[in-house]
Amino acid sequence: MTTASKDSLFILVKSLSKSEKRQFKLYVGRLGVNTDAKFLALFNLMDKMKSYDETVILESGIVKKSQLSNLKAHLYRQILVSLRLNPVNQNIRVQIREQLDFATILYQKGLYKQSLKILDKAKGIAIENEEKNIAYEIVELEKLIETQYITRSIPDRADELEKQSRELTRLNSVTSKLSNLSLQLYGMMLKVGYVRNDEDYKEASSYFEENMPIYAIEEFGFREKLWLYKAHLWYSFLIQDFLSCYKYASKWVDLFYDNPKMIRLNPVFFLKGNNYLMESLFFVKYATQFRQTLENLEERVNQDDFPKNDNISSLAFLYIHLNKLNLHFLEGTFKKGLSLVPIVEYGINKHRARIDEHHIMVFYYKIACLYFGTGDNKNCIKYLKRIIENKNLKMREDLMCFARVLSLVAHYEAGLDYHLEVQLKSTYKFLIKMNDLHEVQKEMIKFLRKLGHIYPGELRAEFQKLYDALKPLEDHPYEKRPFLYLDILSWLESHLKNKPVAEVIREKALALTR
Repeated sequence: MTTASKDSLFILVKSLSKSEKRQFKLYVGRLGVNTDAKFLALFNLMDKMKSYDETVILESGIVKKSQLSNLKAHLYRQILVSLRLNPVNQNIRVQIREQLDFATILYQKGLYKQSLKILDKAKGIAIENEEKNIAYEIVELEKLIETQYITRSIPDRADELEKQSRELTRLNSVTSKLSNLSLQLYGMMLKVGYVRNDEDYKEASSYFEENMPIYAIEEFGFREKLWLYKAHLWYSFLIQDFLSCYKYASKWVDLFYDNPKMIRLNPVFFLKGNNYLMESLFFVKYATQFRQTLENLEERVNQDDFPKNDNISSLAFLYIHLNKLNLHFLEGTFKKGLSLVPIVEYGINKHRARIDEHHIMVFYYKIACLYFGTGDNKNCIKYLKRIIENKNLKMREDLMCFARVLSLVAHYEAGLDYHLEVQLKSTYKFLIKMNDLHEVQKEMIKFLRKLGHIYPGELRAEFQKLYDALKPLEDHPYEKRPFLYLDILSWLESHLKNKPVAEVIREKALALTR
């Protein structure tokens, strides 16, 4: 039997806002003949259901089991038609598609001149708004019509259309290659994470160079530049060149601010670009620019002309609040950051259907780090347990890894030594299994293993030994990743200087701004 988590229609019905539900009912009843339609009765029933239950639907008498599949498919289509008519969803892309549909209908009726007039206008709008795939479709339909109806209104019409088709084909081909490269690099990032050695680096570099198409950037428009910057950004992340990440993320965001109408047309890419820019700034510790970028993004999202829908609201919440947490880490203002915890918890519950499980776990890791920074190790452990005990989650293993390492440190700091030996064995097995045991992790585990046998008077010397072993790795091209997840050096310095870890991080942040 279909479950709620898998039933597409039920998920769609539950995703509708009150205004969208009202519009759907108005759409269905527009002719006054569909008020008793079975699909509307099914819609009303599913709208009231808290969870999907096929038995309840069949017992309602609305439909027989043999007809249910067809009725659900019909309802699904009618909801999509209604949503398409909603002014909120009437962006430039949808409007151009609509004009292409109208022109096709006119062509099929033999009204060639009217069809060509609509196509010419739609093509201009498509090219102006960087919708070159649709523009190519329009040109191809123009060519088809011209072979059957020569207007003679424009000299050399065939040459003009052939030139447009060739140019659009070339640009679409370059964009396709860049988007393919970007997607593959992103896939490599998710699958294996950052490069771990020279062999990984050579493999990533060879793949990038072999698949980067030949181009002249002066011939590129907005769309081509966007995919070019994306490809460079993911390659830079992959090889851990965070200054280069900052460079291309900046180009990405500046591209939108230089073309403001593209923010309205592509709000998701605008949000993502800003998120990657702040991620890069976080890694290179540019706190002032980080704060300014975050403030600019929040101000732009709150403007009246910024597109509004459920997906955009969820992404805006995700990126703005993840980076608000990161700002507190950069500046060492951990206690101040705790005010975000209830806001984030509320937002996670509100947007859970549209935020993937991985990002929810990232939120929990960030909150755990906040509590760790304030010395509240028990709350730190509580949030880390949500990650470690999540058995149904397929996520990037590095997050799992550092959640376990931080949990070990938090247990030690909380004085929960009786859990430490069991956790050490469990964490070590996990790291061996994922084949990702970095030098930093090896040194940490070696240190924590010795803790039970160290006299209090020897503790400071052991902290110093660990610090001396880890410090050279901070800028190592393949060993610096652990420091991005957990500021181990600041934690060690807090013990060596007998200061709270938040104070150590705050002093470093202030030193960077001088």
